[in-house]
Amino acid sequence: MKVICDRAALLDAVNLCTGVVVSRTPTPVLQCMKLSAADGLLTLAATDLEVGLRLGIEQIEIEQPGEALIPADKLAQIVRACDDPTLTLETEDNAMHIRGENSHFKIYGYDPKEAPQVRDFAGVKVDCEIPAGSLQRLVSRTLFAAAAEHSRYAINGVLFDRHAKKMRLVATDGRRLAIARGECSKGDGDSSCIVPTKALNLVNKLIDDPETTVRLGVEENQIVFAIGDAPDAAVLTSNLVEGAFPPFEDVIPKDQDKRVTFDAPTLAGAIRRAALLTNEESKGVRLAFDDKMLTLSSRAPEMGEAEVKLAAEKYEGESLEIGFNPGYIVDALKVVDGGDVMIELKAPNKPGVIRTGQEFTYVIMPVNLQ
Repeated sequence: MKVICDRAALLDAVNLCTGVVVSRTPTPVLQCMKLSAADGLLTLAATDLEVGLRLGIEQIEIEQPGEALIPADKLAQIVRACDDPTLTLETEDNAMHIRGENSHFKIYGYDPKEAPQVRDFAGVKVDCEIPAGSLQRLVSRTLFAAAAEHSRYAINGVLFDRHAKKMRLVATDGRRLAIARGECSKGDGDSSCIVPTKALNLVNKLIDDPETTVRLGVEENQIVFAIGDAPDAAVLTSNLVEGAFPPFEDVIPKDQDKRVTFDAPTLAGAIRRAALLTNEESKGVRLAFDDKMLTLSSRAPEMGEAEVKLAAEKYEGESLEIGFNPGYIVDALKVVDGGDVMIELKAPNKPGVIRTGQEFTYVIMPVNLQ
Protein backbone atom coordinates (compact mmCIF):
# COMPACT_ATOMS: atom_id res chain seq x y z
CA MET A 1 0.00 0.00 0.00
CA LYS A 2 1.17 3.50 -0.80
CA VAL A 3 -1.01 6.59 -0.38
CA ILE A 4 -0.48 10.34 -0.15
CA CYS A 5 -2.87 11.84 2.43
CA ASP A 6 -4.01 15.28 3.40
CA ARG A 7 -2.60 15.41 6.95
CA ALA A 8 -5.48 17.39 8.49
CA ALA A 9 -8.10 14.98 7.14
CA LEU A 10 -6.02 12.00 8.26
CA LEU A 11 -5.59 13.48 11.74
CA ASP A 12 -9.35 14.02 12.16
CA ALA A 13 -10.06 10.43 11.14
CA VAL A 14 -7.31 8.96 13.31
CA ASN A 15 -8.47 10.94 16.37
CA LEU A 16 -12.00 9.63 15.95
CA CYS A 17 -10.85 6.03 15.53
CA THR A 18 -8.64 6.16 18.62
CA GLY A 19 -11.83 6.80 20.63
CA VAL A 20 -12.73 3.15 19.97
CA VAL A 21 -9.35 1.56 20.60
CA VAL A 22 -8.75 0.09 24.05
CA SER A 23 -5.61 1.25 25.86
CA ARG A 24 -4.99 -2.00 27.75
CA THR A 25 -5.69 -5.47 26.43
CA PRO A 26 -3.87 -8.81 26.19
CA THR A 27 -4.82 -8.83 22.48
CA PRO A 28 -2.40 -6.48 20.66
CA VAL A 29 -4.48 -6.21 17.47
CA LEU A 30 -7.26 -4.53 19.49
CA GLN A 31 -4.85 -1.65 20.08
CA CYS A 32 -4.46 -1.25 16.33
CA MET A 33 -6.18 0.54 13.50
CA LYS A 34 -6.70 -1.10 10.12
CA LEU A 35 -6.06 1.06 7.04
CA SER A 36 -7.38 -0.03 3.65
CA ALA A 37 -6.67 1.86 0.41
CA ALA A 38 -8.90 1.06 -2.57
CA ASP A 39 -11.24 2.72 -5.07
CA GLY A 40 -10.05 6.26 -4.32
CA LEU A 41 -10.73 5.94 -0.58
CA LEU A 42 -8.59 5.33 2.49
CA THR A 43 -10.74 3.52 5.07
CA LEU A 44 -9.81 3.43 8.75
CA ALA A 45 -11.36 0.81 11.02
CA ALA A 46 -11.04 0.02 14.73
CA THR A 47 -12.93 -2.02 17.30
CA ASP A 48 -12.82 -3.09 20.94
CA LEU A 49 -15.18 -5.99 20.10
CA GLU A 50 -18.05 -4.03 21.69
CA VAL A 51 -17.97 -0.92 19.50
CA GLY A 52 -16.62 -0.73 15.95
CA LEU A 53 -15.99 2.28 13.72
CA ARG A 54 -15.29 2.61 9.99
CA LEU A 55 -14.72 5.93 8.26
CA GLY A 56 -13.18 7.01 4.98
CA ILE A 57 -10.90 9.77 3.73
CA GLU A 58 -11.30 11.04 0.19
CA GLN A 59 -8.50 13.64 0.34
CA ILE A 60 -5.88 11.11 -0.78
CA GLU A 61 -3.96 9.87 -3.80
CA ILE A 62 -3.56 6.11 -4.02
CA GLU A 63 -0.37 5.01 -5.74
CA GLN A 64 -0.75 1.39 -4.67
CA PRO A 65 -3.85 -0.14 -3.01
CA GLY A 66 -3.41 -2.36 0.01
CA GLU A 67 -3.95 -2.80 3.75
CA ALA A 68 -2.08 -2.26 7.01
CA LEU A 69 -2.70 -2.97 10.69
CA ILE A 70 -0.84 -0.41 12.81
CA PRO A 71 -0.80 0.47 16.55
CA ALA A 72 -3.30 3.31 16.87
CA ASP A 73 -1.55 5.36 19.55
CA LYS A 74 1.76 5.61 17.66
CA LEU A 75 0.03 6.45 14.39
CA ALA A 76 -1.95 9.19 16.14
CA GLN A 77 1.14 10.62 17.85
CA ILE A 78 3.10 10.78 14.59
CA VAL A 79 0.31 12.34 12.52
CA ARG A 80 -0.34 14.84 15.31
CA ALA A 81 3.32 15.80 15.63
CA CYS A 82 3.96 16.36 11.91
CA ASP A 83 3.13 19.74 10.43
CA ASP A 84 3.41 18.82 6.74
CA PRO A 85 0.35 19.52 4.55
CA THR A 86 0.55 15.93 3.22
CA LEU A 87 1.96 12.65 4.47
CA THR A 88 2.91 9.54 2.51
CA LEU A 89 1.96 6.18 4.01
CA GLU A 90 3.72 3.14 2.57
CA THR A 91 3.73 -0.44 3.80
CA GLU A 92 6.67 -2.84 3.84
CA ASP A 93 5.61 -6.32 4.93
CA ASN A 94 3.71 -5.57 8.19
CA ALA A 95 5.49 -2.28 8.85
CA MET A 96 4.40 1.18 7.76
CA HIS A 97 6.61 4.07 6.65
CA ILE A 98 5.23 7.55 7.28
CA ARG A 99 7.05 10.29 5.42
CA GLY A 100 6.76 14.05 5.57
CA GLU A 101 8.95 16.61 3.89
CA ASN A 102 11.71 16.39 6.51
CA SER A 103 10.69 13.39 8.60
CA HIS A 104 10.45 9.61 8.29
CA PHE A 105 8.92 7.13 10.72
CA LYS A 106 8.70 3.38 10.56
CA ILE A 107 6.06 1.62 12.70
CA TYR A 108 5.95 -2.13 13.15
CA GLY A 109 2.46 -3.52 12.81
CA TYR A 110 0.67 -6.82 12.32
CA ASP A 111 -0.74 -8.90 9.52
CA PRO A 112 -3.96 -7.12 8.38
CA LYS A 113 -5.68 -10.51 8.21
CA GLU A 114 -5.52 -10.64 12.02
CA ALA A 115 -7.78 -7.59 12.36
CA PRO A 116 -11.26 -8.26 13.78
CA GLN A 117 -14.07 -7.63 11.31
CA VAL A 118 -15.60 -4.15 11.45
CA ARG A 119 -18.81 -4.09 9.44
CA ASP A 120 -20.05 -1.47 7.03
CA PHE A 121 -23.71 -0.52 6.45
CA ALA A 122 -24.20 -2.82 3.46
CA GLY A 123 -26.99 -5.28 4.10
CA VAL A 124 -28.26 -3.50 7.22
CA LYS A 125 -32.03 -3.00 7.33
CA VAL A 126 -32.78 0.66 8.03
CA ASP A 127 -34.90 1.03 11.18
CA CYS A 128 -35.29 4.82 10.76
CA GLU A 129 -33.55 7.98 9.57
CA ILE A 130 -33.04 11.19 11.51
CA PRO A 131 -31.26 14.51 10.82
CA ALA A 132 -27.83 14.46 12.44
CA GLY A 133 -28.49 17.68 14.36
CA SER A 134 -31.69 16.25 15.84
CA LEU A 135 -29.96 13.05 16.92
CA GLN A 136 -27.10 15.00 18.45
CA ARG A 137 -29.56 17.10 20.46
CA LEU A 138 -31.44 14.01 21.70
CA VAL A 139 -28.20 12.31 22.72
CA SER A 140 -26.81 15.42 24.46
CA ARG A 141 -30.02 15.85 26.46
CA THR A 142 -29.89 12.34 27.90
CA LEU A 143 -26.34 10.98 27.86
CA PHE A 144 -25.23 13.01 30.89
CA ALA A 145 -27.89 11.37 33.09
CA ALA A 146 -26.91 7.77 32.33
CA ALA A 147 -25.26 5.72 35.06
CA ALA A 148 -21.49 5.29 34.84
CA GLU A 149 -20.89 2.01 36.69
CA HIS A 150 -24.11 0.63 38.12
CA SER A 151 -24.94 -2.89 39.25
CA ARG A 152 -28.23 -2.58 37.35
CA TYR A 153 -26.46 -2.96 34.03
CA ALA A 154 -29.45 -1.84 31.95
CA ILE A 155 -29.13 1.80 33.11
CA ASN A 156 -25.48 1.99 32.00
CA GLY A 157 -26.81 3.12 28.64
CA VAL A 158 -29.49 5.22 26.96
CA LEU A 159 -32.86 3.79 25.94
CA PHE A 160 -33.79 4.37 22.27
CA ASP A 161 -37.56 4.02 22.13
CA ARG A 162 -39.30 4.56 18.77
CA HIS A 163 -43.01 4.46 18.06
CA ALA A 164 -43.53 4.92 14.30
CA LYS A 165 -41.92 8.29 13.54
CA LYS A 166 -41.77 9.48 17.17
CA MET A 167 -38.47 8.87 18.93
CA ARG A 168 -37.49 9.38 22.54
CA LEU A 169 -34.22 8.79 24.34
CA VAL A 170 -34.23 8.07 28.07
CA ALA A 171 -31.42 7.88 30.63
CA THR A 172 -31.27 7.54 34.41
CA ASP A 173 -28.72 6.88 37.14
CA GLY A 174 -31.31 6.26 39.85
CA ARG A 175 -31.19 9.83 41.18
CA ARG A 176 -32.32 11.66 38.05
CA LEU A 177 -34.12 10.86 34.82
CA ALA A 178 -33.78 12.62 31.45
CA ILE A 179 -36.22 12.17 28.56
CA ALA A 180 -35.68 13.82 25.16
CA ARG A 181 -38.25 13.59 22.36
CA GLY A 182 -37.92 14.09 18.61
CA GLU A 183 -39.08 12.87 15.24
CA CYS A 184 -37.55 10.56 12.66
CA SER A 185 -38.47 9.39 9.18
CA LYS A 186 -38.88 5.99 7.50
CA GLY A 187 -39.83 4.51 10.85
CA ASP A 188 -42.40 1.72 10.71
CA GLY A 189 -43.78 -0.14 13.69
CA ASP A 190 -41.97 0.17 17.03
CA SER A 191 -38.45 -0.58 18.19
CA SER A 192 -36.64 -0.31 21.49
CA CYS A 193 -33.04 -0.94 22.57
CA ILE A 194 -30.44 0.27 25.09
CA VAL A 195 -27.29 1.80 23.59
CA PRO A 196 -24.00 2.01 25.57
CA THR A 197 -22.76 5.45 26.52
CA LYS A 198 -19.39 4.91 24.81
CA ALA A 199 -21.10 4.47 21.45
CA LEU A 200 -23.24 7.58 21.91
CA ASN A 201 -20.25 9.71 22.89
CA LEU A 202 -18.66 8.65 19.60
CA VAL A 203 -21.85 9.38 17.63
CA ASN A 204 -21.82 12.95 18.92
CA LYS A 205 -18.17 13.36 17.93
CA LEU A 206 -18.78 11.93 14.45
CA ILE A 207 -21.49 14.48 13.62
CA ASP A 208 -19.98 17.59 12.07
CA ASP A 209 -22.84 18.60 9.74
CA PRO A 210 -26.25 18.88 11.46
CA GLU A 211 -27.99 18.78 8.06
CA THR A 212 -26.71 15.35 7.09
CA THR A 213 -28.86 12.24 7.57
CA VAL A 214 -28.15 9.45 10.04
CA ARG A 215 -29.49 5.99 9.22
CA LEU A 216 -30.07 3.59 12.11
CA GLY A 217 -30.26 -0.16 11.87
CA VAL A 218 -31.30 -2.20 14.92
CA GLU A 219 -30.61 -5.92 14.96
CA GLU A 220 -30.93 -8.59 17.63
CA ASN A 221 -27.92 -7.52 19.68
CA GLN A 222 -26.44 -4.58 17.73
CA ILE A 223 -27.23 -1.07 16.56
CA VAL A 224 -25.58 0.42 13.48
CA PHE A 225 -25.30 4.17 12.73
CA ALA A 226 -24.42 5.41 9.23
CA ILE A 227 -23.67 9.13 9.37
CA GLY A 228 -24.20 10.51 5.87
CA ASP A 229 -24.42 8.52 2.65
CA ALA A 230 -21.23 9.62 0.87
CA PRO A 231 -18.49 7.04 0.18
CA ASP A 232 -16.56 8.38 3.19
CA ALA A 233 -19.57 8.18 5.54
CA ALA A 234 -18.78 7.00 9.05
CA VAL A 235 -20.34 3.72 10.20
CA LEU A 236 -20.48 3.00 13.92
CA THR A 237 -21.53 -0.41 15.21
CA SER A 238 -22.23 -1.18 18.85
CA ASN A 239 -23.42 -4.13 20.88
CA LEU A 240 -26.58 -3.33 22.80
CA VAL A 241 -26.87 -3.26 26.59
CA GLU A 242 -28.64 -6.35 27.87
CA GLY A 243 -31.48 -6.26 30.36
CA ALA A 244 -34.76 -4.41 30.78
CA PHE A 245 -34.82 -0.65 31.23
CA PRO A 246 -36.69 0.35 34.42
CA PRO A 247 -40.35 1.49 34.10
CA PHE A 248 -39.37 5.16 33.96
CA GLU A 249 -42.85 6.53 33.20
CA ASP A 250 -43.90 5.60 36.73
CA VAL A 251 -41.25 7.97 38.09
CA ILE A 252 -42.53 11.12 36.35
CA PRO A 253 -44.71 13.06 38.86
CA LYS A 254 -48.18 13.95 37.67
CA ASP A 255 -49.52 15.92 40.65
CA GLN A 256 -47.14 18.89 40.87
CA ASP A 257 -48.99 22.00 42.11
CA LYS A 258 -46.15 24.54 42.22
CA ARG A 259 -44.67 25.91 39.00
CA VAL A 260 -42.20 28.59 38.03
CA THR A 261 -40.50 29.63 34.79
CA PHE A 262 -36.92 30.93 34.57
CA ASP A 263 -34.46 31.91 31.89
CA ALA A 264 -32.16 28.88 31.82
CA PRO A 265 -28.77 30.69 31.70
CA THR A 266 -29.83 33.11 34.48
CA LEU A 267 -30.94 30.27 36.74
CA ALA A 268 -27.79 28.26 35.99
CA GLY A 269 -25.60 31.23 36.94
CA ALA A 270 -27.45 31.71 40.24
CA ILE A 271 -27.14 28.02 41.13
CA ARG A 272 -23.42 28.00 40.34
CA ARG A 273 -22.87 30.97 42.66
CA ALA A 274 -24.91 29.40 45.45
CA ALA A 275 -22.94 26.17 45.07
CA LEU A 276 -19.55 27.82 45.59
CA LEU A 277 -19.64 27.09 49.33
CA THR A 278 -20.56 23.42 49.17
CA ASN A 279 -18.39 20.37 49.70
CA GLU A 280 -18.70 16.57 49.54
CA GLU A 281 -20.34 16.38 52.97
CA SER A 282 -22.75 19.25 52.33
CA LYS A 283 -23.29 19.51 48.57
CA GLY A 284 -26.95 20.46 48.48
CA VAL A 285 -28.35 23.87 47.63
CA ARG A 286 -31.58 25.02 49.29
CA LEU A 287 -34.21 26.57 47.01
CA ALA A 288 -36.70 28.68 48.98
CA PHE A 289 -39.69 30.05 47.06
CA ASP A 290 -41.56 32.83 48.86
CA ASP A 291 -43.35 36.02 47.79
CA LYS A 292 -42.27 35.85 44.11
CA MET A 293 -38.62 35.45 45.12
CA LEU A 294 -36.25 32.48 44.93
CA THR A 295 -33.53 32.40 47.57
CA LEU A 296 -30.73 29.91 46.88
CA SER A 297 -28.49 29.12 49.82
CA SER A 298 -25.82 26.68 50.89
CA ARG A 299 -23.83 26.04 54.03
CA ALA A 300 -20.69 23.99 54.63
CA PRO A 301 -19.12 23.48 58.07
CA GLU A 302 -15.74 25.21 58.47
CA MET A 303 -16.21 26.81 55.05
CA GLY A 304 -19.04 29.31 55.18
CA GLU A 305 -22.43 30.18 53.75
CA ALA A 306 -23.79 31.49 50.46
CA GLU A 307 -27.07 33.19 49.59
CA VAL A 308 -28.25 34.25 46.13
CA LYS A 309 -31.62 35.86 45.37
CA LEU A 310 -33.43 35.60 42.06
CA ALA A 311 -36.78 37.12 41.09
CA ALA A 312 -39.46 34.48 40.60
CA GLU A 313 -42.34 36.57 39.28
CA LYS A 314 -43.92 33.59 37.54
CA TYR A 315 -44.05 31.36 40.61
CA GLU A 316 -47.42 29.70 41.15
CA GLY A 317 -48.24 27.97 44.44
CA GLU A 318 -47.56 28.13 48.16
CA SER A 319 -44.17 28.81 49.71
CA LEU A 320 -41.74 25.89 49.54
CA GLU A 321 -38.20 25.01 50.57
CA ILE A 322 -36.46 22.09 48.86
CA GLY A 323 -32.88 20.92 48.45
CA PHE A 324 -31.19 19.65 45.28
CA ASN A 325 -27.73 18.63 44.17
CA PRO A 326 -26.74 21.80 42.26
CA GLY A 327 -24.65 19.90 39.72
CA TYR A 328 -27.66 17.87 38.67
CA ILE A 329 -29.69 21.01 37.93
CA VAL A 330 -26.87 22.74 36.05
CA ASP A 331 -26.30 19.59 33.96
CA ALA A 332 -29.87 19.85 32.67
CA LEU A 333 -29.78 23.61 32.13
CA LYS A 334 -26.64 23.24 29.99
CA VAL A 335 -28.37 21.05 27.41
CA VAL A 336 -31.63 22.97 26.90
CA ASP A 337 -30.04 25.46 24.45
CA GLY A 338 -30.98 28.57 26.45
CA GLY A 339 -34.49 29.99 26.56
CA ASP A 340 -37.02 29.38 29.32
CA VAL A 341 -37.43 26.30 31.46
CA MET A 342 -40.35 25.39 33.71
CA ILE A 343 -39.73 23.88 37.13
CA GLU A 344 -42.55 21.88 38.72
CA LEU A 345 -42.55 21.00 42.43
CA LYS A 346 -44.79 19.31 45.00
CA ALA A 347 -43.13 19.00 48.41
CA PRO A 348 -39.64 19.00 50.02
CA ASN A 349 -39.48 15.19 49.87
CA LYS A 350 -40.92 14.80 46.35
CA PRO A 351 -38.97 14.91 43.08
CA GLY A 352 -38.83 18.09 41.00
CA VAL A 353 -39.34 18.30 37.26
CA ILE A 354 -37.63 20.56 34.71
CA ARG A 355 -39.31 20.89 31.31
CA THR A 356 -38.86 22.66 28.01
CA GLY A 357 -42.20 22.15 26.27
CA GLN A 358 -42.76 18.56 25.18
CA GLU A 359 -39.18 18.08 23.96
CA PHE A 360 -37.31 17.63 27.25
CA THR A 361 -38.37 16.32 30.66
CA TYR A 362 -35.94 15.98 33.56
CA VAL A 363 -36.86 14.46 36.92
CA ILE A 364 -34.52 15.05 39.85
CA MET A 365 -34.69 13.63 43.36
CA PRO A 366 -34.34 16.09 46.25
CA VAL A 367 -31.60 15.91 48.88
CA ASN A 368 -32.06 16.16 52.63
CA LEU A 369 -30.70 19.45 54.01
CA GLN A 370 -29.76 19.62 57.69
